[in-house]
Amino acid sequence: MTVIAANTGHQNVAMLGIGAYRPKRLVSNDEVCEVLDSSDQWIFERSGIRNRRWISGDETARSMAAAAAERAIENSGIDKDKIGALILATNSWKTKIPHGGPIVAYDIGLNGIPAYDIAAGCGGFGYALGVAADTVRAGSAEYVLVVGVETMSVVMEPTDRNTAFIFGDGAGAVVVGPSDDNGISPTVWGSDGENAEAIGQNYDIPEYMDRAQEYQHKDPETEPVGRMVVTMEGSRVFRWAAITLPKALSSVIEQSGIGIDDIEVFVPHQANARINDLMKKNLGFPDDLPMANDIENTGNTSAASIPLAMEEMLATGKAKGGQTALLLGFGAGLSYAGAVVTLPPAPKVSSFDDLG
Repeated sequence: MTVIAANTGHQNVAMLGIGAYRPKRLVSNDEVCEVLDSSDQWIFERSGIRNRRWISGDETARSMAAAAAERAIENSGIDKDKIGALILATNSWKTKIPHGGPIVAYDIGLNGIPAYDIAAGCGGFGYALGVAADTVRAGSAEYVLVVGVETMSVVMEPTDRNTAFIFGDGAGAVVVGPSDDNGISPTVWGSDGENAEAIGQNYDIPEYMDRAQEYQHKDPETEPVGRMVVTMEGSRVFRWAAITLPKALSSVIEQSGIGIDDIEVFVPHQANARINDLMKKNLGFPDDLPMANDIENTGNTSAASIPLAMEEMLATGKAKGGQTALLLGFGAGLSYAGAVVTLPPAPKVSSFDDLG
């Protein structure tokens, strides 16, 4: 019988370094309400958001992803040449063809490594982290760079009361690699295609040739197609979250092999501060248990949300490297992904260094 070779990897893996990039432009609720029929009070009471950051000048998803990736590598202390794969979690990269992963790898001097995108909504970072951890465990790469990046400001309608005040831009990244002790639990993930259209877009890639030809022959001056923007049925998403997320959180803790009392930090997706407060209460966490609240001044950055929130807590001392944290991302798909992790060391080079 022919014996085919197989890789062997490292059973224990962890996040070894974290990096992020926050756009320089800070956009207040008052500025959003210059075109949106709303108010600062209404927005904050319903979402917990006071400000968000939007790209400006020469900032792009590409430049932010590269900056966050470089910082994660520097903060990990790992030689860049040891990075064996790159996973880019994003929903707002400007093209599907080409996908963004190889471009980011090239930009940071790692052209040639396997690099690909994961589009799993706001749970994308959780999906990417789980795949990265299993890639190291399988021996397909020793170190994997995971990057979450979004420019949600360019894919939302500024007059839509369902979405305009929610979204922000940014990038976060982590280096995943072997560790003496395991620092990433099995990923608990899932999706609900029945309710997938609760978060969507206003324009789709044509499903068949006739429609594609019709699009191609439009006169852009007399028949503008318009740009793709995100749409959301907020109440439908909330109902799904209320049923799905408590079960997901319980499964994450159960599969991690630790108890609820072992959790020292809670880092939920920064979709809505009120939802996060409710999840924290329902889990029975004490009031003084640190919980990410990056949404207040960063907004909902979709697939970049969790690494940005982790980086903010570590950079400001709200959490410490080595603590045990519960992560949960959820959103478009509708999908979710969660894990219990050991937080990486506080960043030596922080996203706040740019902001003064």
